[in-house]
Amino acid sequence: MNVVLISTYDLGHQPFGLASPAAWLKRVGASVKCFDLTVQKLEPPVIKKACLIGFFLPMHTATRQAIKIIQLVKQFNSKAHLCAYGLYAPLNKEFLSELGIQTFFGGEFEEGLLQLANVIKLNPNQLDKVTINQPPYISVARQEFCKPDRTNLPSLKNYAHLLTAGSKKVSGYTEASRGCQHHCKHCPIVPVYQGKFRVVQKEIVLQDIQQQINAGAEHITFGDPDFFNGVKHSLEIVRDLNRRYPQVSYDVTIKIEHLLRYASHLQSLKETGCLFITSAVESLDDHVLKLLNKGHTQNDFLKALELLSALELPLNPTFIPFTPWTSWKNYCELLDILLEKNLMECISPVQLAIRLLIPSESPLLELTEIQKVVKSFNKKKLSYSWKHPDPSIEGLYCQIQQQVYQGNSQGLSRSQIFASIWTLAHSKNPSEQHNSMTFPVQPSRTTIPFLEEPWYC
Repeated sequence: MNVVLISTYDLGHQPFGLASPAAWLKRVGASVKCFDLTVQKLEPPVIKKACLIGFFLPMHTATRQAIKIIQLVKQFNSKAHLCAYGLYAPLNKEFLSELGIQTFFGGEFEEGLLQLANVIKLNPNQLDKVTINQPPYISVARQEFCKPDRTNLPSLKNYAHLLTAGSKKVSGYTEASRGCQHHCKHCPIVPVYQGKFRVVQKEIVLQDIQQQINAGAEHITFGDPDFFNGVKHSLEIVRDLNRRYPQVSYDVTIKIEHLLRYASHLQSLKETGCLFITSAVESLDDHVLKLLNKGHTQNDFLKALELLSALELPLNPTFIPFTPWTSWKNYCELLDILLEKNLMECISPVQLAIRLLIPSESPLLELTEIQKVVKSFNKKKLSYSWKHPDPSIEGLYCQIQQQVYQGNSQGLSRSQIFASIWTLAHSKNPSEQHNSMTFPVQPSRTTIPFLEEPWYC
């Protein structure tokens, strides 16, 4: 049985969401071909031979990019059974069904894909009639993972590299857990996992890392939504990683709330090779943070920043600065705090130009404040449209977007782009008199480790 798994975008990483199910499917005798369309092109002869074609949809961008690919695949092969899996598969079931997707898996998807493959294997000449017991479309059942199969994925050299200390290092990617304990209103994980998280067994994680190191990886990104959801599990992994491969560095994502709660473990991260920590800060306005149910305040962010600064462990904060509650005051205050804390080189400029995304089934729709501004669901954009009550904020958003695009196209540094954004926002702010600002000289970007791929969803 021929199976094709397709990824359209996964943040510049070699997709775990292809490698993991490929291993499961090969165990039952399937011939699996993976296509990562960020670095590969589809091969029509391979598509035409497939009985089962799966689309990995872990995020909004990947899902939007998959729309055209689904239509193209159907032109190559109108008989194959099409399925979609990943966070955004069940959330967009209605629209994806219209495109021809027949089966959906959210959450822990490997078992479901395996079950579907086995049914197809028994009914190879009746693919249009193949069904499995759905709904439910989402599973958070615990799974016993197997080592991901990366043998037919493109070389790690084709993906985002780590830049640090003037050098460029090959970077790998794995996951030690999925899901999240928390209920942030804007997060697509919440409708799927509902506050649950599931671990990938420690030895499987380490085996996956080992095979990537053997393939040239010098740095590993842990893609867990929050590396400290299972803090004991995570620390055991990085300690073992450091014992086995002390030359290999890594980075993780951790909530501000957990950075404070588990502050005593931050030194362990530093000692085992963690180069930086990403955290979805989202806003520095306490009212917005409360509405998003983020679990931290502006003061918490500043405390976490101080803790990490003392350890010389850089924080890579991400933001959603444009929401229905954004004001000139809190946008300019955000920039002022980032300037005061010398974070200009730690933040990708796109983080200052991100707009709140409201996907299908988002908990944000429960908020009265959202209900007042939200419009109809836009199938083309796979999200609900909304406009800020203040047209000048809408204008600022567009101008900041343009500023980021121009700065990147001109090859400006992060500090230079930040300075242009700060100047633009403060000069346009109707409630303040703009004074010129002298921006501090920032350290060379290569002294602050970062991955080449910007972070967005």
